[in-house]
Amino acid sequence: MPRERMARIVGLALRVGVYVFLAFVGLYLFGWALSPTGSFLLEAALGGFLAATAANALAMRFFERAHLTGIGLGWNRASVRNLLLGLAGGAGAAALVLGGPLVCGLARLQPAPGADPHLRSFLFVLVVLLFGAIGEEMLFRGYAFQSLVAGVGPAATILPMGVLFGLMHAANLGITTIGIVNTSLWGILLGYAFVRSGDLWLPIGLHLGWNWMLPAFGVNLSGFTMDVTGYAIHWKIGPLWSGGAYGPEGGLLTSGVVVVLAVYLWKAPVRTQAAYLLGGAGED
Repeated sequence: MPRERMARIVGLALRVGVYVFLAFVGLYLFGWALSPTGSFLLEAALGGFLAATAANALAMRFFERAHLTGIGLGWNRASVRNLLLGLAGGAGAAALVLGGPLVCGLARLQPAPGADPHLRSFLFVLVVLLFGAIGEEMLFRGYAFQSLVAGVGPAATILPMGVLFGLMHAANLGITTIGIVNTSLWGILLGYAFVRSGDLWLPIGLHLGWNWMLPAFGVNLSGFTMDVTGYAIHWKIGPLWSGGAYGPEGGLLTSGVVVVLAVYLWKAPVRTQAAYLLGGAGED
């Protein structure tokens, strides 16, 4: 193997390794700092956001002499368009998974027993999910992901990173084999969304649209139960289709909608931006 190629491989492995180390340290430290809140959802979402921000900022500064926005967080007209397209895709996919069964009589929306919804709780959950979605996208589609895309190509990066995304949810409550597969498929879609747009706003929008819509319908999100509206879906079909305790992501309905969402991403009028780590100058 030529020395130049070997040096590139070693350099790539070093950068990715340092980033992973920083991310794990950040997850541990910020998780520990937030543990007194007593909210695992807040600990996971905000802790992940803070860890991802720190790991990406440090890696970009140390290895690239660039700012955090270089990972695809620059803000311009194209960013707004891609974010809105992502929100529409994610929310639309959730509406298909949940609205279809409701219309067909396979599920019923009814008041949740003992529910006591408040506007403050509703806004709190929306903000936590916002930080959670941005944090996960920075963590999984940030510096390491983009460095690998630049070093070994999109195909060799998107699939394994998508599977890793799914496996990282394996400890969630109510997880099933289908849940891991579907979450991995989502990870692959989100990776493709970054490559398609060259920014993180398209995958953030997809992630956020989906995450906001599920609790609004009163179903679990990746094993988390969030009572925000006082209503919940009562399924007339089994957990193989509905996803059971993990939520719709653990069912075959989501498996089918993932295909529809993939076509949407392929055809959507996305504005491609020049990703810094992929050789571009960054967003305008």
